[in-house]
Amino acid sequence: MSSETARRPLDALNFFLADVRDGLGPYLAIYLISQQNWDEASIGLVLTIGGIAGLLAQTPAGALVDRTKAKRTILVVAAILVTLSSIALPLLPNFSFVAITQAISGGAGAIFAPAIAAVTLGIVGPKAFAKRVGRNEAFNHAGNAVAATLAGVLAYFFGPIVVFWLMAGLALLSILATLKIPADAIDHGVARGLKKGEEDTGPDADAPSGFAMLLKSRPLLIFAACCTLFHFANAAMLPLVGQNLALQLPGLGTTLVAACIVAAQLVMVPVAMIVGAKADVWGRKPIFLVGFAILPLRGFLFTLSDNAYWLVGVQVLDGIGAGIFGALFPLVVADLTRGTGRFNVTQGAISTAQGVGASLSTAVAGFIVVQLGYSPAFLFLAAAAGVGLLVFVFAMPETAHLGVNAKDGPSAGRDVATPGAA
Repeated sequence: MSSETARRPLDALNFFLADVRDGLGPYLAIYLISQQNWDEASIGLVLTIGGIAGLLAQTPAGALVDRTKAKRTILVVAAILVTLSSIALPLLPNFSFVAITQAISGGAGAIFAPAIAAVTLGIVGPKAFAKRVGRNEAFNHAGNAVAATLAGVLAYFFGPIVVFWLMAGLALLSILATLKIPADAIDHGVARGLKKGEEDTGPDADAPSGFAMLLKSRPLLIFAACCTLFHFANAAMLPLVGQNLALQLPGLGTTLVAACIVAAQLVMVPVAMIVGAKADVWGRKPIFLVGFAILPLRGFLFTLSDNAYWLVGVQVLDGIGAGIFGALFPLVVADLTRGTGRFNVTQGAISTAQGVGASLSTAVAGFIVVQLGYSPAFLFLAAAAGVGLLVFVFAMPETAHLGVNAKDGPSAGRDVATPGAA
């Protein structure tokens, strides 16, 4: 089956799944603070619970994606669980029930990133992977922009609760897109990081786990640390902006956060396309450094004014940072696991590490806001981003030469997974 047959359904899947895979996030924060009168610390805690559930599921999700040939099925099941969680949450918005629905949604959401990356790699192969990932991210960000626009407009007329129904509708559309991808268009061996034609018998009994892969490869371990710091610094920023806006303008909180998201996502579309087209030419490291450097700058700029227009304008910078990160993350992991058959479980392990950072981010930032205010919280997040930037500058090697230009065969991937490899 030609990969061209799967191209449009893959575009549609990334478009409709965009808002679903990111979760309710800032919308939930606005709903809880403006409609249910929760405080920032409680909101941070419930978001952390959902994040912990997601991070605990990351590595098992990656291992499942590596092992199974039913990749479309697990995508559908995950989307159904997110749909049910979104519909049920507003019915009983007490702490326990919200925490449970967020845990279910977070656990199911762990499937999306590795499954989409695996399906993509299995369809197009490693040589076209960088360009196709850029296209995936462009459709993902376009979907986020459209969903945020709809959320903002509908919330203006019907209130913040409409976001939950919108999320459920998008999840159902993503299911239809998944089922449109031809099952025989996916090479499941290639989807695991093996070379084309290599026998796909599932991970060997003695194959390393995702965390063992990190411990055996110094570049993977450094990359995981940088991703963790990036998400620790980034995850709480938009929810904090949303809470700040909701307190200043209670009737427009959801609409203004939607404007923040749309502004950033519109920037992410061309950024992702450029990264996908140029990552093999310019290299991964210089592009990633640009994305990382934006994060501490953004945290600092949020402290300069509480004006709604200023906050929305600064959020545009997230389009550069997150756009670069989203497009490069699977490429760097693919580079460092090429030929090992452990691409997806390693993605899961690194996602677990960065999930720890993201989960702690909302809880720590919420505590700082309650004790000291919003500006100290943003400065703390900016400082964390600065540490991550320095680690990436001085410790992370370039990996592009290990990707499409690397020798074919399992040995190419194993060379980078040796202890102390630089």
